[in-house]
Amino acid sequence: MEFLEIVQKRRSLRSYASTPVKPEKLNYVLECARLAPSWKNLQCWRFIIVKDLETRQALAETMTEANPGRKVLVQAPIAIVLCAVPSESEVWEDKDFMMLDAGLAMEHLVLAATEQGLGTCWEGWFHEDKAREALNIPEDVRVVAFTPLGYASEERRPRPRKSIDEIVFYEKWK
Repeated sequence: MEFLEIVQKRRSLRSYASTPVKPEKLNYVLECARLAPSWKNLQCWRFIIVKDLETRQALAETMTEANPGRKVLVQAPIAIVLCAVPSESEVWEDKDFMMLDAGLAMEHLVLAATEQGLGTCWEGWFHEDKAREALNIPEDVRVVAFTPLGYASEERRPRPRKSIDEIVFYEKWK
């Protein structure tokens, strides 16, 4: 698959089949995340792979009641929790590189998953303290996001995107 095709195909999936994910596919997406760029190459990200159903249910309970993602963390065969270690990153001129670095690693992961025929759904609407408790995450580590990982049980259509003319300026701000 060409890169543009991968980017065009990626969707936030809200429905997953119970089909297990092969270990080599999981390892592939984790390797792609591991290779993401980071501020000063500090690589602040960590991933927790959650396969156990009870643990995925506990993780889903950390999400707000209004979040439709609660069901997909339980439905998909794997949940991946993205964490970041603040001491392995920096803030410079009010820019928090920890969040940027973690986001780059997660984006590598979700695009690699798409290439492998797997679905994801970036979830950030959760109570961090409850997630930390559910997964025994130390206080000095931030819980940044979750994603289910599995095979789609239905296809999602593309969402509308702004045109290039709306988002790109040349030389100076429009």
